[in-house]
Amino acid sequence: QVQLVESGGGLVQAGGSLRLSCAASSRTFSTYAMGWFRQAPGKEREFVAAISWDGGRTYYANSVKGRFTISRDNAKNTVYLQMTSLAPEDTAVYYCAATETTGVLARAEYPYWGQGTQVTVSS
Repeated sequence: QVQLVESGGGLVQAGGSLRLSCAASSRTFSTYAMGWFRQAPGKEREFVAAISWDGGRTYYANSVKGRFTISRDNAKNTVYLQMTSLAPEDTAVYYCAATETTGVLARAEYPYWGQGTQVTVSS
């Protein structure tokens, strides 16, 4: 079992940057692959980025590739999402999630979710 708490969301102008953090309350955090998903109003929750348990592999949605960077610090039980060149279409609630499987791209593979943090990008 792992509990996840996101932080770092807020209001930013287009072209700006934000860094999201997700703190995990598990002694076995380093055994979980971690993902970030987002959900805009009226839309399905979609995959944004994921990182393997050791940070050695990262995965990105095409829409954020080159702009977002996922990383983790296993000593701090924390995963990050650095977001740059933000655009209004990035506006959404961002969720972090944890999984013990290798299917890191699929929402259904993640049994553990945080409560989400709102990111709003103004034009």
